[in-house]
Amino acid sequence: MEALRLILLYAHLIGFALLLGGAVGQYVTGRIRINAPMLWGAGIQLITGIGLSAPLRDGNEPSPAKLATKLVIALMIFVMVFFSRKREVVNRGHFFAIIGLTLVNAAVAVFWR
Repeated sequence: MEALRLILLYAHLIGFALLLGGAVGQYVTGRIRINAPMLWGAGIQLITGIGLSAPLRDGNEPSPAKLATKLVIALMIFVMVFFSRKREVVNRGHFFAIIGLTLVNAAVAVFWR
């Protein structure tokens, strides 16, 4: 089971890189919109995060409050990305909220013990 957990964690990190990297790439180009890597990254993050919340460890499970918090944030990110994906230009506040929530979700994962 540890191998499965590590594979899910690896895929989860790839999703994070796609989401954040895609967002930074769009910001640098000056044309703020949702691109395919952001959409894929948000989806990968959501799916692998749900998989990682399964009891795959030997009694060293994260708290349910942490898992619920991460799930709510991940759902917010996915909804914000999914429903804005076809717009030519996305509002700056909306775009920065996606980036901010992505960083907050990573912070919850790292700092909440």
